[in-house]
Amino acid sequence: MPIDPTSFDAAKFLADLDAQADFLNDALAQDEIAVFAYAVGVLALAHGIRRVAQEAGVQREHLYRALSEQGQPGFATVSKVLAALGLQLAVLPLDRGA
Repeated sequence: MPIDPTSFDAAKFLADLDAQADFLNDALAQDEIAVFAYAVGVLALAHGIRRVAQEAGVQREHLYRALSEQGQPGFATVSKVLAALGLQLAVLPLDRGA
């Protein structure tokens, strides 16, 4: 029986907020907003896109577009969605090789 790679759901392996934060940090480290937006979308779908959209105060259709592989969501959208997921962005100092 062939394996269907499209049936893989990364969210099944992201049961707690720490794992979800690590997942998003790894995506953010790629320096591609589309990768990060897609990763946020994976979590939004796992949590229920309708509920996330309602809690974020964003239209569900807008989230689908913004968090797609081609999406480029604004900072406000990302911030609201992360809050709805129980997460937040943080700024850390760069390690300058002391």
